[in-house]
Amino acid sequence: MLGKGSSRGRTPGTKRARATRGERTGQPNGAKESTDTDRDSPSALTRPNQPAIDVILGRPFRVLDDGFARVIDYMGDDAAIVQAARVSYGRGTKRVHDDRGLIRYLMRHWHTTPFEMCELKLHVRVPMDTWRQWIRHRTANVNEYSTRYSVAIDAAQRTAPDAWRLQAPGNRQGSAGRVASAVGQRLTESERRVQKQSRSVYEERLAAGVAREQARKDLPLSTYTEAYWKVDLHNLLHFLRLRMDPNAQEEIRAYANVIAEEIVAKWVPLTWEAFLDYRLNALQLSSIAAAIVNALSVPDRELACRIASEHGLLQSDSEGHLRPNRERTELEATLLKLGIDLPWR
Repeated sequence: MLGKGSSRGRTPGTKRARATRGERTGQPNGAKESTDTDRDSPSALTRPNQPAIDVILGRPFRVLDDGFARVIDYMGDDAAIVQAARVSYGRGTKRVHDDRGLIRYLMRHWHTTPFEMCELKLHVRVPMDTWRQWIRHRTANVNEYSTRYSVAIDAAQRTAPDAWRLQAPGNRQGSAGRVASAVGQRLTESERRVQKQSRSVYEERLAAGVAREQARKDLPLSTYTEAYWKVDLHNLLHFLRLRMDPNAQEEIRAYANVIAEEIVAKWVPLTWEAFLDYRLNALQLSSIAAAIVNALSVPDRELACRIASEHGLLQSDSEGHLRPNRERTELEATLLKLGIDLPWR
């Protein structure tokens, strides 16, 4: 039953609601808003493309002696990041330099979700020992070549005589320096013999009818594997920040550098610029380091040493020598990068 003053077929208040919408938008009633039509009309949507990436689709970038990384597909670009951040705006409402400023703001303040709107699919060929480190990044979609279903790739990474690294004395998982050339030559020759023998044994097992899943068990970790690796830009940048670090293993650092310089820098140049400034080349100060820097800016070297000592960074042995301390070593590297002399040296 209709109430007094109501009329069939009209929702009460509709006329007023339309007038209010027109007043709010500054447009005549019934006029279409461009941002709404841009979002709602399928004909207004086009797939973002980056010409610099389109020209390298499928092209392998060589890494190590027989590895590669190549782009299979991608989604989004710098503009997609901006659009995700400005979800209430239509495309083209801001100038390019404003887009750059927004991307830098997002990177600077660790607003990561807009970067997740972009994705990259790579096809990589990697030695198995390097792949073990790579696959530790559990934020990607991965499909790897299976040596259970297929014959293992007949390729293994070989080390040049001058590329054998010494164990770092102060870092159990790092390297520093190279072995002598004569030693390196001997190691390279023995490496080739081992790789050849292990491949021969593997193929002998296959020829005898042994199952591939079992025949593979003695293949060396230097054997190459292949995989499709799809990851969003936020997690890709995290991967690169860790694996481009000088302390990362040289082999995976080689892949990270190629992916960064040959692919990511061309795909999202504004994001890459911000990443270099606020992540890869940035310095991070702990509250302890900041207090020491403040003391040295006065300058008050005695106060700086007291702060370091209170936090256990300047402990000495019985002979008065500073004991090894990794946090202090990293702090010293930061201070030297800032051009600050070490107050306790």
